[in-house]
Amino acid sequence: MENLFRLVDQDQDFFQPKWTLVNGPIIVGAGPSGLAAAACLKEQGVPFVVVERADCIASLWQKRTYDRLKLHLPKQFCQLPKLPFPEDYPEYPTKRQFIEYLESYAKHFDINPKFNECVQSARYDETSGFWRVKTLVSTGSNKTQFEYICRWLIVATGENAESVMPDIEGLSEFGGDVIHACDYKSGEKFKGQKVLVVGCGNSGMEVSLDLCNHNASPSMVVRSSVHVLPREIFGKSTFELAVSMMKWLPLWLVDKLMLILAWLVLGNTEKYGLKRPSTGPLELKNKKGKTPVLDIGALEKIRSGDINVVPGIKRFSRGQVELVNGEKLEIDSVVLATGYRSNVPSWLEEGEFFGKNGYPKAESPQGWKGKAGLYAAGFTRRGLSGASSDAMRIAHDIGTVWKEENKQLKKRTIARHRRCISLSQF
Repeated sequence: MENLFRLVDQDQDFFQPKWTLVNGPIIVGAGPSGLAAAACLKEQGVPFVVVERADCIASLWQKRTYDRLKLHLPKQFCQLPKLPFPEDYPEYPTKRQFIEYLESYAKHFDINPKFNECVQSARYDETSGFWRVKTLVSTGSNKTQFEYICRWLIVATGENAESVMPDIEGLSEFGGDVIHACDYKSGEKFKGQKVLVVGCGNSGMEVSLDLCNHNASPSMVVRSSVHVLPREIFGKSTFELAVSMMKWLPLWLVDKLMLILAWLVLGNTEKYGLKRPSTGPLELKNKKGKTPVLDIGALEKIRSGDINVVPGIKRFSRGQVELVNGEKLEIDSVVLATGYRSNVPSWLEEGEFFGKNGYPKAESPQGWKGKAGLYAAGFTRRGLSGASSDAMRIAHDIGTVWKEENKQLKKRTIARHRRCISLSQF
């Protein structure tokens, strides 16, 4: 409390009604990671506040994903702590089903984020021992600043907070529609068009497949090497199979076995312009966070020629693109499946725990806890299962301190009460 008074003295405007002291952690982000952290804290009996810049939970899923999206992994690897998916959900839930699950999750744990509240800055005040989190609250056309004072800060904005927009020569002169994959909903509006899809990750592959299914003609840019694996091998989830093997075998051997099985199911993908990296898929995921593509039908379209695989881009011009091999393509539209990045460096004033790329510097599984009450949920590059593990660790860590402090407070209160009774007897 003494520290809090010091903090008050530092800020002349402290007693204006635009701040609040949070009796527990602030969670930044109401996506799956933030919801998981909140639910686990609720189970520990720790109060919290969730702030979210959008007007809904899981805004990435609700507003920035395409219609045909399904979970790439079986549902048992994607459920959040303390509440499984409904039994009647399919093995790979749809986008709509996953959103409904998250909404029911928030309702079940009585998680009520403060929406339309964008964090502008967060810094640790060493003098007071508190975090100062400044936000911009949007109410219609009105915007007001607010500040939270808290002991713990949980960063749960995720790995995909901002879309990556590449700077490609001549793109501004192209003249046709150019959108990021986050704004792509369906191939219906592209029917009959020649569409250049820039990127060959899971999004690039699925957007290209969806364009084919809507009678468009996609060309997919494959600039670098990529691992393509079947989503299932002999009726069993590829991911589940890899997880099972890693219980008994070293990672390098699992990688080799996965590539052999992928070759048996998919054949040689390199002859279609999909060159594999020299590093195995699991090792590459662990080291660089590059997720292998789980094929759900795009490879068949590549084989048939319905999806045209092309090399990197040299430059755009009016209505066409020139590739690095000198080939020129006439195109109508461009979809940039160029990925996402963390936005943490834009608002968190801290350089020890988080790196310049917006990820914790420590590798998983150590990258969930920093110093001075700073935590990170959902930055392990291990998807929803990694976010769930982070949430449980964070809640247990904070909950242990919280319970011990409450126990000490209770003892002091009882001791004072006994002294009062003793004195009243004289």
